[in-house]
Amino acid sequence: MAGSKTRSTYACSECGWTTAKWVGRCAECHAWGSVAEVAVAPSGAGTRQVAGPVTSPAVPIGQVSAEQAAHHPSGVPELDRVLGGGLVPGAAVLLAGEPGVGKSTLLLEVAARTARSAPGSSAPQRTLYVTGEESAAQVRLRADRTGGIHDDLFLAAETDLGAVLTHIDQVRPRTVVIDSVQTIGASGVDGVPGGVTQVKEVAQALVRMAKSRNITVVMIGHVTKDGGIAGPRVLEHLVDVVLHFEGDRNSRFRMLRAVKNRFGPVDEVGCFDLGPDGIRAVEDPTGIFVERHHGRVPGTCVAVTMEGRRPVLAEVQSLVTLSPAERPRRTTSGVDSSRLAMVLAVLQQYCGLRLHQHDVFASTVGGARLSDPGSDLALAVAIASGHVVSAPPAGVVAMGEIGLSGEVRRVRDLPQRLAEAARLGFAMAVVPADPGTAQGVRRAASDRMVDGMRVVEVPDVASALRLLQVDRRTAAALELVQE
Repeated sequence: MAGSKTRSTYACSECGWTTAKWVGRCAECHAWGSVAEVAVAPSGAGTRQVAGPVTSPAVPIGQVSAEQAAHHPSGVPELDRVLGGGLVPGAAVLLAGEPGVGKSTLLLEVAARTARSAPGSSAPQRTLYVTGEESAAQVRLRADRTGGIHDDLFLAAETDLGAVLTHIDQVRPRTVVIDSVQTIGASGVDGVPGGVTQVKEVAQALVRMAKSRNITVVMIGHVTKDGGIAGPRVLEHLVDVVLHFEGDRNSRFRMLRAVKNRFGPVDEVGCFDLGPDGIRAVEDPTGIFVERHHGRVPGTCVAVTMEGRRPVLAEVQSLVTLSPAERPRRTTSGVDSSRLAMVLAVLQQYCGLRLHQHDVFASTVGGARLSDPGSDLALAVAIASGHVVSAPPAGVVAMGEIGLSGEVRRVRDLPQRLAEAARLGFAMAVVPADPGTAQGVRRAASDRMVDGMRVVEVPDVASALRLLQVDRRTAAALELVQE
């Protein structure tokens, strides 16, 4: 009798972490005041499980048809790129992102284009859009603005899980969009919609429905203030694909990344432009991140970074001025501050640029975020050019990771980076020297041609600055001319 009593435990309402006693701060997500007492049903450790009926007999894996799990296009090429070819029937997709980034706009566009796909097909490509955050009239207004009206696109405003499943039974769609999973509640389950128990139950029911009926379910998920997906961690394990939609509030540019994908790669990135008339795919985002100057401008250099498998060119700009304060400022926008501090130390130690009394401002064009170490060399060239007030040659890109001893290290996917720079018409690329052929800092830089673009290999940062004439000698010569 004692084993059948209901016991209590403490669980975090944010992430679902459990503990035997109450604590003020969750040890998993570090949220304060989120741990509360919950009742736990008695375990059935004393019962024995017996064999039961099976849904379908086991067959050799070679006899299982793979046609039902084939990708079908969503109508949005950039989304298909991230997913590995398109939506998969029976898959559960979770799309997370900050408020206002454009998740609902993107999925409404996907729902409309999915409904318009295969117009001559005898079977209707029906799509169901379930909104729990807005009214049906509000979603209709957005669809009018973005051109998302179609006869095979059905709309329902529901917050009850049972009602959502009923709509699916009546409409029989091929694709279902849930906006959002945190607003849907399941009756008979403890907790409020958005809580750990409710989110888990709703997600499990939607995933079971997707697998049993072979339809695609795309759910929108909220995020916490730290950027993680709100709700229990098991939510990410239940779904097949986890996507993150991110972007700067001051920019129209948005990026879609795959964090988990059971049907494709996880290193692809999709680019979108969020405008007043909806969201559109950006197949060539380089023009957004590179400023077109009429002449040579000091303090600028173009880097070639890798966003997943896609090479993207981004311009780095810097401004170096004498500081009136005892502690010079180091301000960044789109550039990692720790990488900037390391590059400044290397420039001062190995290149003779005295920057300890100067304010340094570094930023990128178009709101790009440079997290790739391969952009270190472009950052160093931009800072040196801004310090000596001498512009590098026109049409130059620089790529390479800088080490603490001043060497320039090789970066991954160098042929793809060079091919992208050559396609966009750049005349010269400064790249790291091959470690097998480099013979020290005094070795002459080797030249070669790649698709009509001159490629120069340099062993260290000092050699790169001398090649581009933005080193200490240039600064001294400019001071003599000014005198």
